[in-house]
Amino acid sequence: MRHRKKTVLGLALASAALIVAGCGGSDGGQSSADATTTAAPVKEKGVPPKLAAVRAQANEILDEGQLEPTLANLRGHPVVVNQWASWCEPCRAEFPFFRDSAQSHATEIAFLGIDMQDDRGDAEAFLEELPVPYPSIYDPSAKEIASLGGGIVSPTTVFIDEKGEIVNVFQGSYTSRTQLEDDIERHLR
Repeated sequence: MRHRKKTVLGLALASAALIVAGCGGSDGGQSSADATTTAAPVKEKGVPPKLAAVRAQANEILDEGQLEPTLANLRGHPVVVNQWASWCEPCRAEFPFFRDSAQSHATEIAFLGIDMQDDRGDAEAFLEELPVPYPSIYDPSAKEIASLGGGIVSPTTVFIDEKGEIVNVFQGSYTSRTQLEDDIERHLR
């Protein structure tokens, strides 16, 4: 679909950019040495370096403030951002759709979660139960999702094109994976 460079150097640079940006694990702040081990690139056939770097943080909750640098690093790839919370039953119902779509589109579209107005421990337990192949950003004040035009309804999904432009904000839950895939096709293809 799109021309992709598949070099070890590119993969290393993408991982280094995320580490420098301060993307940490759920312990509230890791040293660079610790971050190197947790943000190692995922070696998946055909997955571009920037997408592999994000997928390497699968199921992690990144510290708040990481949305902007993560989206900046993903420029050049479309992104689906799903805002969720452990207390949100509609979020729980749609989570498997996002997991499956993220797997299906691993080589072309980045997925991110935003955990809004949640207890971090409850969010981590939620992700243990419903793991996804992408990270989520902790957003206790809802500032991160508000910056994308969301946060009014839980869940909310934001579609961002490869230029970094928001092309759609869907407020509410997806009732099927087909419905989510239709929006991906409509807004990101």
